[in-house]
Amino acid sequence: MTETGRRQASEADGQAALMLVLATLGFAVNFWAWALLSPLGPRFKEMLGLSAPQQALLVAVPVIVGSLGRIPVGALTDRYGARVMFPLVSAVTIAPVLFIGVAGQTSLAALLIGGFFLGVAGTAFAVGVPFVSAWFPPQRRGLAVGIFGAGMGGTAVSALTTVPLVRAGGAAAPFVITAVVLAVYAVVSWLILRDAPGRSVAGQPLIARLATTARLPITWQACLLYAVAFGGYVAFSVYLPAYLQTGYGLEQADAAYRMAGFVVLAVLMRPLGGWASDRIGPVRVLAGVFAVVAVMAAIQALTPPLMPVGTVAFLSMAAALGAGSGATFALVAQVAPADKVGSVTGLVGAAGGLGGFVPPLVMGFIYGRLGSYGLGLGLLAVTAALAVLLTLTAVRALTAERTHAD
Repeated sequence: MTETGRRQASEADGQAALMLVLATLGFAVNFWAWALLSPLGPRFKEMLGLSAPQQALLVAVPVIVGSLGRIPVGALTDRYGARVMFPLVSAVTIAPVLFIGVAGQTSLAALLIGGFFLGVAGTAFAVGVPFVSAWFPPQRRGLAVGIFGAGMGGTAVSALTTVPLVRAGGAAAPFVITAVVLAVYAVVSWLILRDAPGRSVAGQPLIARLATTARLPITWQACLLYAVAFGGYVAFSVYLPAYLQTGYGLEQADAAYRMAGFVVLAVLMRPLGGWASDRIGPVRVLAGVFAVVAVMAAIQALTPPLMPVGTVAFLSMAAALGAGSGATFALVAQVAPADKVGSVTGLVGAAGGLGGFVPPLVMGFIYGRLGSYGLGLGLLAVTAALAVLLTLTAVRALTAERTHAD
């Protein structure tokens, strides 16, 4: 390669890295906004006299809207690009954040309305995956998409800062600060973000494109895998404190800290899952991580002592679920048609978000009937084993077919 060629390649790599950093920051900022209501759930319950189901509904509304909203937003990203969609999603999110902070904390109805529109922030994931995928070659997409996926750590920012900010600056403080950060990001992304040269632009109308995407084998396969991987992560991050308090008698603070450790490990492992997929292929990574989940869930179903067996089991599942989430989108980036990565991402992201709601409901129902979590964890072990089977059969065949076609 000539000196000029090396310089151009270096500049291209630098620009791709900058785009990845900006996309990851945008994902984190929007997820920070998306998760603002959850830490304040107990406060709203006390202030407004909410029942437990009402509190659960309040926390669930933005998550459900954000998960389902990824479907159209992913398709729109295929058409208009992240250069338009990232600033747009961030700017639109400012309105519900300010509404809740300034005027929306006086009634359950106002909070639900604000929470509904706050769900827009959760769609940022479907903007970033196709954007990042287009900037990196196939052999580096897994790591790049995995690094972007670590932006889900924005939920941890919300969990750690929201309540302290309310105590220090009043009820509106975390919302006003988040709105300012969103505004800054919207401006910066509009000025600096650029879609990748030669990006495939979808030409079909939105509904037709979604219908075509839904018929792709990679779509339903990745939906099932992500519902287990990311859905499992969401489920544990929501339900683990209650499980530890009920099953092991831990205090609330201790259970919360252990849940935080679970979340942090899963977030850190997501880029590693993408990196490993670049090296040995997403099929091997997915089969391995789901096998780990199956074994560890089966062990935990027996309710072993928390130290060390239970702790090792939960941390192993955290690492595996995080890596599996990264590997799933490495698979999407490698196998999905270039002009449909956003549409596939939207559907798969929705499946993962919604998948997180089923396990807590099942666990709660089973515990209420049997007084034990064992059967629920046993069902997780069986589900993970079925994910291994799916990966080693249909997913492997599809990946081999796409690789042969290329």
